[in-house]
Amino acid sequence: MSVLYVALGGAIGAAARYLAGLWIAAYLGAAFPWGTFFVNVTGSFLIGIVLVLVEGGTLPAEARLFLAVGILGVNTTFSSFSYETLQLLNGGDVVPVLFNTLGQLLIGLLAVYLGVVVARTLGGI
Repeated sequence: MSVLYVALGGAIGAAARYLAGLWIAAYLGAAFPWGTFFVNVTGSFLIGIVLVLVEGGTLPAEARLFLAVGILGVNTTFSSFSYETLQLLNGGDVVPVLFNTLGQLLIGLLAVYLGVVVARTLGGI
């Protein structure tokens, strides 16, 4: 049943992400990735609400799977990243926070660059 919650939420999250990107680009233009910016920030906000409500017992555990892992997880992994970084920050040690934030940003940028290089090399572009 857990997989079903995640899969259903994921389908909804993917469609919502796509539609939000189209809608925002139509109003703000596509010169800056406002759609991604929007879903990352709103997803971070919403995952904070959902996970606190699940942890506090206001929402059932299945809501975490459907909402946080499914809808918001597919909509943006940045929401998970933001919440997990906050948890590290609450631990009081700045080293894991810096490693997580700077590491994911820098290594993520390097990874996407390498992916582009590999794709262009294989595709002859």
